[in-house]
Amino acid sequence: MKTVPTLIPQLIERCGAGKRFVLGIAGPPGSGKSTLAAKLFDQIEAERPGISVVVPMDGFHLDNETLDQMGLLPLKGIPASFDAAGFVLLLQSIREAGLTAEAESVLAPIFNRGQERSIQNGIEIGPQHQLVLVEGNYLLLDDAPWNKVQALCDEIWYIDVPEDVLIPRLVARHMAGGKSQQAAEEKVASTDLPNGRLVAQSQHRADRILRFG
Repeated sequence: MKTVPTLIPQLIERCGAGKRFVLGIAGPPGSGKSTLAAKLFDQIEAERPGISVVVPMDGFHLDNETLDQMGLLPLKGIPASFDAAGFVLLLQSIREAGLTAEAESVLAPIFNRGQERSIQNGIEIGPQHQLVLVEGNYLLLDDAPWNKVQALCDEIWYIDVPEDVLIPRLVARHMAGGKSQQAAEEKVASTDLPNGRLVAQSQHRADRILRFG
């Protein structure tokens, strides 16, 4: 991610007084969205402390009980396994919230991977947060209601990573979560790779494509 430092001044410049900049970071599972968001956050913090916050889309995972009732638990991670409408409402609230000291904060859920569940109000987006880094797989999808996301972001960047790099990353991620190697490979084949290919079809809508091998 050697290009990241060169992007920091551009992002900071876009955050003028009284104006919030919402940057989306999209890409297939395992592409490094959360890593890039964290790296941007850390480097922005070093130059302008307190102006940025990271908001992952993963907080909008539907709970396992709901997914089980829907018959989607084995496919957790597909677009239908998220509260997409709730995610869009959050972005609308972030966009509409004021940046004055008296403005109210917006609260967002955060996903706990260890517990495999979302925790409500885990992230606070306050009036001091002029730069909001939103990361998730489906920010560029053209299907409703995902197709409302792009208009609620100032820019969306897409991380393009080849499948031969993604697959071992994803298998390792699932094994770290407690799956056997066989179960991890089956999960990648049944869910992650189809999701990644769906997401890749939307990359032409991105404002910037970043390629990290």
